[in-house]
Amino acid sequence: MQSEKVIEHIVTWLKNYAEKAKMKGFIIGISGGIDSAVTSALCAKTGLELLCLEMPIHQMANQEARAAAHIDWLKENYSKVRSNTIDLTPVFDSFVGTLPAVAQEDDRFLSLANSRARLRMTTLYYFAALDQLLVAGTGNKVEDFGVGFYTKYGDGGVDLSPIADLLKSEVYEIAKVLGIKPEIIRAAPTDGLWGDDRTDEDQLGATYPELEWAMQMAEEEKTEADFSGREKEIMRIFITLNKANQHKMCPIPICEVPIDLK
Repeated sequence: MQSEKVIEHIVTWLKNYAEKAKMKGFIIGISGGIDSAVTSALCAKTGLELLCLEMPIHQMANQEARAAAHIDWLKENYSKVRSNTIDLTPVFDSFVGTLPAVAQEDDRFLSLANSRARLRMTTLYYFAALDQLLVAGTGNKVEDFGVGFYTKYGDGGVDLSPIADLLKSEVYEIAKVLGIKPEIIRAAPTDGLWGDDRTDEDQLGATYPELEWAMQMAEEEKTEADFSGREKEIMRIFITLNKANQHKMCPIPICEVPIDLK
């Protein structure tokens, strides 16, 4: 990959989009992970305004530390970067407290994890509307179009997606050229929605390189039957997730009423 040229292309695309939309710049939630670090750096390179939000909800300390360090790095290198920390933990706890009890607490863990992402999306759009900013998404190609590993109307609720055509491995290549901090590059990918240290691999059952391989195989119309051992298992994981999450990746279905019934 021609990383420098890819960076230039994305930065130009971002700037042109914002100027045509008559917006002042971008807003992004900084998680301490590689995707938000790369996306925010690309937005900062446009020279337009960039508002970075930290939105902890029972967050792991190491995630918060990486996010804060990245924001400091952005401010040192780009003049139009500012930040704010919005502690959403009390809001989230209040929301949970208003919900009816469940028989087994584990039954609602996923629902509450997704609620965290949607609360952050709401916060981003609050500030975006105040300051005429575009919400920049941080999803990469494998997450957005391979396995649907994001929250519908949460981190999937954005105005534009600068890195959605890059595989995770390509995001890492871009990160090195941009000068993203090594501790962010080395950190195990995590969505940070659980209040613990579980990684994306823990949730998906496969690494991003494995999923990238499976995505390529699926594009070549390969199936589980074409493989054995670990490769067969990876294909099974990819195909299962891809099918289950089509509701995220496809347009919202519309019931079209026949003209003669109107």
